[in-house]
Amino acid sequence: MTRKLFVTTALPYANAAFHIGHIMEYIQADIWVRFQRMQRDGAAGREVHFVGADDTHGTPIMIAAEKEGITPQQFVANIAAGRAQYLDGFHIAFDNWYSTDSPENVDLSQSIYRKLRDTGLIVTKTVDRFFDPVKGMFLADRNIKGECPKCGAKNQYGDNCEVCGAAYQPTDLVNPFSVFTNATPVMKPSEQYFFKLSDPRCFEFLKSWLNTPGRLQPEMVNKVSEWLGEAGEKLADWDISRDAPYFGIPIPDAPGKFFYVWMDAPVGYLASLKNYCDKKGIDFDAFLNDPSTEQIHFIGKDIVSFHLLFWPAMLKFANHPVIDKLKVNVHGFLTVNNEKMSKSRGTGISPLRYLDLGMNPEWLRYYIAFKLNSKVEDLDFNGEDFVARVNSDLIGKYVNIASRCAGFIAKRFDGKLASTLSEGAQSWINRALTVDVNGVIVERQASIAGHFENREFGKALREIMEIADITNQYVDENKPWILAKDADKTFDLHDVCTTALILFRQLTILLSPVLPGVAKNVASFLNDAEFTWADTQVFGDAVSNSMLGRTIGAYSHLMTRMDAKMIEALFDAPQAAPAIAAPAGDAANDAAVPEAATAAAIEELAPEIKIDDFLKVDLRIAKIVNCELVDGSDKLLRLTLDAGEGRLRNVFSGIRSAYQPEELIGKLTVLVANLAPRKMKFGISEGMVMAASAANEKANPGIYILNPWPGAEPGMRIR
Repeated sequence: MTRKLFVTTALPYANAAFHIGHIMEYIQADIWVRFQRMQRDGAAGREVHFVGADDTHGTPIMIAAEKEGITPQQFVANIAAGRAQYLDGFHIAFDNWYSTDSPENVDLSQSIYRKLRDTGLIVTKTVDRFFDPVKGMFLADRNIKGECPKCGAKNQYGDNCEVCGAAYQPTDLVNPFSVFTNATPVMKPSEQYFFKLSDPRCFEFLKSWLNTPGRLQPEMVNKVSEWLGEAGEKLADWDISRDAPYFGIPIPDAPGKFFYVWMDAPVGYLASLKNYCDKKGIDFDAFLNDPSTEQIHFIGKDIVSFHLLFWPAMLKFANHPVIDKLKVNVHGFLTVNNEKMSKSRGTGISPLRYLDLGMNPEWLRYYIAFKLNSKVEDLDFNGEDFVARVNSDLIGKYVNIASRCAGFIAKRFDGKLASTLSEGAQSWINRALTVDVNGVIVERQASIAGHFENREFGKALREIMEIADITNQYVDENKPWILAKDADKTFDLHDVCTTALILFRQLTILLSPVLPGVAKNVASFLNDAEFTWADTQVFGDAVSNSMLGRTIGAYSHLMTRMDAKMIEALFDAPQAAPAIAAPAGDAANDAAVPEAATAAAIEELAPEIKIDDFLKVDLRIAKIVNCELVDGSDKLLRLTLDAGEGRLRNVFSGIRSAYQPEELIGKLTVLVANLAPRKMKFGISEGMVMAASAANEKANPGIYILNPWPGAEPGMRIR
C-alpha cells in the first residue's frame, strides 16, 4: 500500500518576517519530506503533500494595520509577499503556501464549530474579560502580559507560558498589563463561547489518544498527561470567542462574535491542503478518508498545549477523519551559545542577513540537521562549531572526493568512467556501504533511512560521514595523483577514480534530503535524471553497474569553505526589534540621592564646551523594560531599554554593585542614544545610561543612575 503523507509546520503569525526559528523548523520538515519523496512503496512513489500558511487573524494584526492606515488583508498580503525569498533562499519546498484568511478556512472552521455545537460541547457563559481602558477595547490573550500563575515567569502571554508550557486563562495572570498601552486592564462582563474541554468525553479521548504508540515523543506524552490530571480535573473549558472589533472569522449565529485566532489557526492546515487539492484536481475528502493517509505536524515546544489538547479534541468531536492519522513531532528552541536568541542583545540571527552575506544556505541546512534528533531538545548554534563542522564534513570529507578525482576522468579518459572494476575496488565499495551487525553484513542505507524516518538526522549524517571517511581513506591509499604520473598505471588510475566517484554519487544520494541544491548539481555533473533511495541498494552490484561506462560532465566547484569572518559579520549590530511593553515601575522604590557631598568627592569641571558640542550628544528618556545579571561579569547589568523608537535597545552598564535588577525594572532613566554600538563578549551594547558617582568611590561609594521626574516619557530628548 502506497503511503500518503500530509505534512505541515506551525503557521507563522503574519505580523512579521520569518525569523531563524521558523527557518530551523522548516528545514527540519523539508529534509523529512525530501527523504519521503525519494522512497518507493513497491513500484509506486510515495504521495507527499507539504503545505503551510500564514496565521492571519487576531487583534495584533488589526492594530498593526490600523497604525499603517491599511486594511488587515493588505497588511497580511504585504507580509506574505516577502515569504518566498526566505523559503527559496534556504531550499524549503512547500507544495502550497496559503492563508487562514481564506474562504476554505472560513468554511472548514465554521463547519467544525457547528459539529462541536451539535455534540453539546459549545456553551456560553457571561465572564469578566480584560478591557484596556486607554485603548477602549477588549484584549485578546496575546495582547495581555504578566507573570505566569504556575511558575512565576515574567512577561508571559495571557494564554500560555513559554517557559513552563502551562496553559491558562488570561485572568489567571499575575500583575497583568496591556501590551498596547502598558495600562493595567480592568474587568468587564461579556458573553463568551466556550469549548467544553472539561467534558469527561474529552478527558477519556485525550488520555487514549496521547498514549497511542507512535503518536508523539514519550517526553511530550508525560508532559501533556500532567495537564489532564488523574481524572480530567485539570482540564478547563476553552474560551473560543472574541468581541468586535476583531479581525477574524465570524461565529455562526452569534452577531459581533469572532473565533479566537487559535480556534481557526490549526484549521488552516486543512484549508491549505484543500486549496492545494483543488488546484491539482485531487479529491480532498477521499484523500483524508484514505486509511493510508497520515498527517504529520512539525511544531515547537511552545505551542504544544494547542496542538495536543484543543486541536485533537476539536477534530475528534467534529468527527474529522484526520484525528486518527495525526502524529506530532515537537522540537526545542534554537539558541546561540546556549543562550536564548535576542536581537537586542546581538545574539539574533537574521535569515536574510545570512543570505545577503553570501553564506551558503546548505551550510546551515547541514549544521541544523547534524544537531537535530527526535527528542524535544534545544538546538544550539555555536559559530566556531558551525565553521568547523561545515569545513570538515562538507568540504574536507565530501566535496573533496570529487574535486580530487573528477579531473582525471575528464583529462585522461574523455569523461568516461571505467567499464569494469577490479575486485579490490569492488571490495572497497562494499566496505564503505555495508557494515557487520552481529556477524551479518547489512547495507548502511537501511539504517540511514531509519534515522531519517525517525528524525534522527544527526545519527544519519554521522553514518554518512563514516562512508566519506572510508572513501577518502581509499583515495589516500591509492593516490590517483601519483598514478597519473605513471603511464603503466592508467588502468589503476581509471579504476580508482571511477570507484571514488561511484561512492561520491552514493554519498550525494544519501545527503540529497539535506543538500538538495548540491544534489541537483551533482546529478547534472554525473548525468543522472534524478536520485532515488533505491539507487543506494548495494546487494546485486546495482550501485556499481549503474555507473560503469557512463560518460560524465565537466566538474565544477560544488561548495567553498566557510570564512570564519562571515560569522562575525552575521552577529554585527542587531536589527530593530518590536517593542515589548512592560508594567510601570513604582517611583517609591527609586534610589535616593545622598543629602550632601563633600568637596573632596566632587570632580573638577571638564573643559568648557559650546552649545554645538552639547547638541552632538543625543540624550533621551528611556524606560528600563527589563534588567538582568550578566553571566561571567561581576560588574555589569544587562538593561533592556525602550527609548520610544518602536524597538528595544540592549545596554550593558557597570552598575551591578549598586542595584538589584528587579528594583530598576519599570524605572525611567537617561540614555546616550547616539553612541556608536559597542561589541562586547556578552553581546552588543547600544548606548550608555547616565549615572553619577563620587570622584573617590572608595571614600564615598555609590553609583546613582539618573531617574527623571514622573511625566517624562520614553523618547523625549533632554535639551
